[in-house]
Amino acid sequence: MRYDTMIYFQKLTQGEYDQETGDYKDDSVSEDQKQASVMDTTTQMMQVVYGMIKQGSLTLQLQNHYDHPFDQIRIENKIYKVDYSRKLRTKQTFIVSEVQ
Repeated sequence: MRYDTMIYFQKLTQGEYDQETGDYKDDSVSEDQKQASVMDTTTQMMQVVYGMIKQGSLTLQLQNHYDHPFDQIRIENKIYKVDYSRKLRTKQTFIVSEVQ
């Protein structure tokens, strides 16, 4: 298994309220980069997780556990949400679907 794809765990932070202007500041995104094995989710696993076939679903596998809080995952220019996560002895897998 090749861990050759860069994925980015994103943590979203809402902008704070500015009392002087009455507006909210822009939201910020912080990213944590990791190497992962990225593959299409099998039809059988989609049936287990979603109960149906879902387009744009990927399975990600990391060599180590990722224990930091995050909101979404970016792969190239696409944003994904985590639908299922499983920690193995030393590895961690995620089943993700694309955010529309």
